[in-house]
Amino acid sequence: MCEPYDLKVDSGTQVAIHELGNNGDAEERGWKEDIKHKCRKWIRSCFTAKTAKTRLPIFSWLPRYRLAYLFRDFVAGFTVGLTVIPQGLAYAALAELPLQYGLYSAFMGCFVYCIFGGSRHVTLGPTAITTLMVAEYIKGEPVYAVILCLLAGCVQFMMGVLHLGFLVNFISFPVLAGFSSAAAITIATSQVKLVLGLKNIPRAFIQAVPKIFQNIRSTNLYDMGMGIVCFVVLMVLKKLKEWDWDKKKGRDYKPPMWQKVLRKVIWLLGTVRNAVVVVAASIVAYGLLARGIHVFTLTRAIRPGLPGFQAPQFFLEKNGTVVESGSEIIQNIGVGLVIVPLIGFLESIAIGKAFARKGGYRIDATQELLAIGITNMMGSFVSAYPVTGSFGRTAVNYQSGVKTQLGGIFTGILVIFALAFLTPSFKYIPSTALGAVIISAVIQMVEYSVIPVFWRVKKMDLMAFFVTFFGVLLLGIQYGIALGVGVSLIILLYPSARPKATVYPAEVAPDDVLIVQLESGLNFPAVDYMRDVVAKDAFREKPYKNVVMRMCCVSDIDCTVVQGLDQLIEEFESRGLHLHFSCMRPAIRAALERSKIKGFRYFKTCEDAIAAMREPDQENGEVVMTDVALLANLDTPDDTPTATPKKTPDVPPAEITKVTTV
Repeated sequence: MCEPYDLKVDSGTQVAIHELGNNGDAEERGWKEDIKHKCRKWIRSCFTAKTAKTRLPIFSWLPRYRLAYLFRDFVAGFTVGLTVIPQGLAYAALAELPLQYGLYSAFMGCFVYCIFGGSRHVTLGPTAITTLMVAEYIKGEPVYAVILCLLAGCVQFMMGVLHLGFLVNFISFPVLAGFSSAAAITIATSQVKLVLGLKNIPRAFIQAVPKIFQNIRSTNLYDMGMGIVCFVVLMVLKKLKEWDWDKKKGRDYKPPMWQKVLRKVIWLLGTVRNAVVVVAASIVAYGLLARGIHVFTLTRAIRPGLPGFQAPQFFLEKNGTVVESGSEIIQNIGVGLVIVPLIGFLESIAIGKAFARKGGYRIDATQELLAIGITNMMGSFVSAYPVTGSFGRTAVNYQSGVKTQLGGIFTGILVIFALAFLTPSFKYIPSTALGAVIISAVIQMVEYSVIPVFWRVKKMDLMAFFVTFFGVLLLGIQYGIALGVGVSLIILLYPSARPKATVYPAEVAPDDVLIVQLESGLNFPAVDYMRDVVAKDAFREKPYKNVVMRMCCVSDIDCTVVQGLDQLIEEFESRGLHLHFSCMRPAIRAALERSKIKGFRYFKTCEDAIAAMREPDQENGEVVMTDVALLANLDTPDDTPTATPKKTPDVPPAEITKVTTV
């Protein structure tokens, strides 16, 4: 029994008293004054030069801008512009929107990211993945697309303000690979109808495939021929652009000037291959139309001119009648308000980090969230749909030698020029050419090369990959991603519920004693499993065995664990056996002592615990749980996680014959 005057204060109480002492001044001011003080401090920190450079990166690179950079930025921006114009038209067709909406979505990000973006290489605009997700929720209605753009931007902006970018880390690489692969196949399948000239083919993969085969007899052979030619030309130009001309001749070979010029021309044609193919196909279609030959399926006429800058319309109107209110539209979009901004940010930050490593700089995930969020919020005022970073156009930007974010300004100007002056000519673009552009862009997104890697590294990752892949293909984007994330979280949490434990047999410990060493942490999901492992081996056959639990790898416990240990000790005592503990970290020992578990006994070594079982009335070797004892044992070798159980001197060493694992 503890005497009143012999009170000892444990280390946890000492820390608490110390913290209370440090916070004494704040308590004296009162909680209201403390909140006001912190708010004023936070507001002042928002208006410092350091914060301005962090949240407005243009203040970091613009003062160091050189005139020599201007030409490189112009070339890069112009090249990206020639790439994004045909892609924007094609992605609008994929989203089942009027084609001008692809260009509406292509220019706002160029200007906003120049001010708020942290990467000089990233270009924001419509992408295949984002467009597919948007198409899933907007039902082909521009009003839905614009509202989704605004709300997705708000979600991304608030995530940036609250520093919630870490949430995307819960979407593992196998899930992303499965999603992007299934999305690529879904997108390519949805564009087959354009290449074949078919009508009324649904977008969903599981519905589109049988419908295509049912209507295969209605194929427009001219569209199919044009589509195949466009696809082949796109792939050839891509290969020529990536060709290593000096591979056989060695790196020291210096080609003559005419070869350098020819290679540069081929590289440029390969870079803007989408524009080359679309323009060439349009010229062929226009030439045939001029002679009265109408054999290709052409895009619909596009409304000329720039979009008006106005607030998004929060109602759907048809024939002068409001058929859906803003709340109904938001309800119909549903989970898309979460999936679209999350996947959009994840796609952009992955691209930004990849090219930041190549460029030798770092980017801030929070700042990227803010930049994308502001882009989508501002884009909704010019009738855009949600955008994110584009890998293909970012690669073009990088290969073109862009120096600063100013290159995006030239891209945006070129898109605005196309909207202002070139839209009347877009009606001559064959739909099959746009389909070929999309198929050639997404075909490389199928991540088949990662399957052998998952097999070699961790086979369970294949489950997350295939669950996501087939979920997206067969059930849709939201269900596929949800299933994939769920499976990956189960894979992540399963070791917590089934921790690895090593049971040392009688050759290592005496005949009537088992030593159980936990090889990983012990948390509340693992309590029942831990009790089953210990009880199963101790009570398997008579005579039952005492147990010493080595807990050097346990770094944290909770109330559920304490309750489970209490019940396990009680079960051993009811059978006249002992359950002792050894090799605990000081914090774990202190927590168990404070929990006042009846019958809890800790020993510094397994030898001490076994000796106490031999002489139950002798207390030698037991560590009394006081602060003095805890501090005295901080430097004992048995406290370190890498310590191994010591063998008794009179027992020869033996191999571990049983390991209970996941």
